[in-house]
Amino acid sequence: MTDISIILASGSTYRRELLGRLGLPFEAWSPDIDESALAGETPARTAERLARSKAQAAAARHPRSLIIGCDQVAEVAGAALGKPGSLEKARAQLAQLSGREALFHTGLVLLHAPSGRERARVVTTDVAFRRLDAAEIERYLAREPALDCAGSAKSEGLGIALLSRLGGSDPTALVGLPLIALSEMLRAEGVQVP
Repeated sequence: MTDISIILASGSTYRRELLGRLGLPFEAWSPDIDESALAGETPARTAERLARSKAQAAAARHPRSLIIGCDQVAEVAGAALGKPGSLEKARAQLAQLSGREALFHTGLVLLHAPSGRERARVVTTDVAFRRLDAAEIERYLAREPALDCAGSAKSEGLGIALLSRLGGSDPTALVGLPLIALSEMLRAEGVQVP
């Protein structure tokens, strides 16, 4: 499938780095969509809907492309945690996660823009945070603010020291782009991976 370009519908440097591991040529384009959850929507459904919305927004701009949309929503005790955006919110999120288990739902949509054909999946990673005291939270945020990460912890960086356990089918899903699922979807679209 050499006649169609691949577009990553994301402004995330983490997702660009992950997709780069597959060695495929691609372009990144950052869609501007409302990332708010809908009333009554589960965190997993929010992640899938936002991934779809990003893919659809990119398809409108790149109608002859294969579009990858992705979004992640963290969940603790049934409540969604998004990107904190500020140190104050990051402190509050990490305090809330201290000693608890969280689910990180990563929505993935591969959209073949010319036909409208879509493949979608939500990959969930369960994460156990160890007990964190206020000083640990402050030291972590001073070194790695993680203001752009759902749940305020980067597992691919220093945030791994905040955890006691990870469980899931794809370690890249927690970073933000489930490469195992994406590789399967791309192969189904005729893209050679590897």
